[in-house]
Amino acid sequence: MTISEQLHERYGKSHLSYSSLKQALGDMAQFDRYMKGELVYKSDALDFGTLYDMLLFEREQAFEKYIVMSDSQVMARLSDKARSAKKPSMTSEYKAVVAAMKTEALEEGKTIVSSDDWQMANDMIDRLATCGLLDTYLAGDYQVGFLEELNGVQVKGFLDCLGDGFISDSKSARSAEKFRYAVRDFCYDIQAYIYCKVFGIKDFYWVVQEKTYPYLPALVKCSDETLFTGEMKFNDAIRRIRQFLNEDYDPAKDYLQYEV
Repeated sequence: MTISEQLHERYGKSHLSYSSLKQALGDMAQFDRYMKGELVYKSDALDFGTLYDMLLFEREQAFEKYIVMSDSQVMARLSDKARSAKKPSMTSEYKAVVAAMKTEALEEGKTIVSSDDWQMANDMIDRLATCGLLDTYLAGDYQVGFLEELNGVQVKGFLDCLGDGFISDSKSARSAEKFRYAVRDFCYDIQAYIYCKVFGIKDFYWVVQEKTYPYLPALVKCSDETLFTGEMKFNDAIRRIRQFLNEDYDPAKDYLQYEV
């Protein structure tokens, strides 16, 4: 039985993704939870990243998905007592109105976003346009999906941008300079390896941008060494997944082994 058949038998899907491979390099119990759909990450940073990417790559859809909530809209719904408070935004009534507006948006199939986040995402994109990255290394076909076999395993994913002879991926970060460490810590090298291998393209770039004013951008080229590291991690993750599937392995008994 192939690994894809084993995955389908156990989880109802026969492919792997960058995210599932990243989990397999850590705790196999987390990999198991991820494949079952039990592992869902939520944070303000992830929410902002989704907004930023949609405004960058699918702008028209962003206007359909999001409702921008301003402070004046919330204040208009408050009672006179709450409006006259020293800090209206700290009152329970203010928070209740915000929660109600979010519920109303969900019922309409939309997502509430603050006017501050909306403005910041647009200002960041304006900086990309001003420095020239938007029309060069973020120019091409956006959100290109794929489902391909790689080294005997089906992999699935989406490219941010498929350019003319290159692939680029947009990342927002606290520090453009320290992004080099995030490549290692978040296994972005696996992502780069998969994308380059599937599309037969060698040149891979991250367009990184800081989330604090004045939103410094950076063009980070993926080196041959980093692609090689991504390949090694990919193969290691596949090895661990094969062992997990073939030996009916108890993920709770998993532990890491390495040298430093």
